Amino acid sequence: MPSEAKYAELSPDGKSLTVHLPLTLRKRGGRKIIISPAGAQQWTPARPRIDSTLIRALARAFRWKHMLETGEFATVIELAAAERLDRSFVSHVLQLTLLAPDLVEAILDGRQPVGVQLQALVRGLPVEWERQRELMASSC
Repeated sequence: MPSEAKYAELSPDGKSLTVHLPLTLRKRGGRKIIISPAGAQQWTPARPRIDSTLIRALARAFRWKHMLETGEFATVIELAAAERLDRSFVSHVLQLTLLAPDLVEAILDGRQPVGVQLQALVRGLPVEWERQRELMASSC
């Protein structure tokens, strides 16, 4: 664009702003990427931070919950014995099934805040979803 080109225009009524961005769309590996003009700062989305320990614990928690709900095991004590794990550990991990669905999805997608770790989640996880979200947000 020439140096005197307008990058933004305000409508005559002042209610809308039109912004012109010089960019190019390219396909790379089946994905569309934005190529910014020379000299412009490159932007890339944050890479997902997959926490395999946390994901494995979530999977276990929901599997164990299903086993208890279907009657495969009558108590957490029976379940812990069958899994050869401490019943306290099993009880703590089962609390992950109380996580808000959007928080579970964020963890599975690798979008959880950096400070969120399994140990912190299984110790004193609030039952209320809004408080869970606040706790996750404060872990940043």
